[in-house]
Amino acid sequence: MSERDGKRAGLEAGALALSGHLGKTIQRLRKAYNLSLSELAEQSGVAKSIISQIERNETNPTLATIWRLSQALDVSIERVLAAADEEPFVETLDRAATPMLVSEDGKVRLAIVGWIKTVEWLQWYDLVAEPGGELDSEGHQRGSIECLSVTEGALEVEVAGVVERVEAGGTARYRCDRRHTIRNRGPAPARAIMVCILKAAVME
Repeated sequence: MSERDGKRAGLEAGALALSGHLGKTIQRLRKAYNLSLSELAEQSGVAKSIISQIERNETNPTLATIWRLSQALDVSIERVLAAADEEPFVETLDRAATPMLVSEDGKVRLAIVGWIKTVEWLQWYDLVAEPGGELDSEGHQRGSIECLSVTEGALEVEVAGVVERVEAGGTARYRCDRRHTIRNRGPAPARAIMVCILKAAVME
């Protein structure tokens, strides 16, 4: 086999492998957005039958088709083309390297366990509140939602004058695009996982 034929065979094998990963990736993203084939077809301008063939790895789509699908799925072409079976991603931080925020009264600590690459739209924290501790926050951008899952003790959440108590094992979800306060009125420390979704759908 000549060097040219070898390169061509390699390219064809690479294209075949890419096609296999592409179908899985498109299907995974479509299901993650809870889109039917018809809905993705409508949003992307790519025929339903073509999308179905791509997901079943029965066709090799053009770059233009991939671009239209990536726009509809709100994801970069690089991510769409990325192999689904790439090397596993593992990143660890020890306790000392985990950033920490402290409330004004010094009684509520927030360990920032979220990923810095998602900070503009998704943040999550390990929250520990001492007895009497209070975390008072200004509103985030409109439509933002916060989820507070209490794992130890109990916490009180106040949003625009509405107060709810959350016991261990319970979760409160609330609009955080207005002033909101988390308090520990109990006699023992309380702990919770707090997740803030900054680009949630706007609630009317």
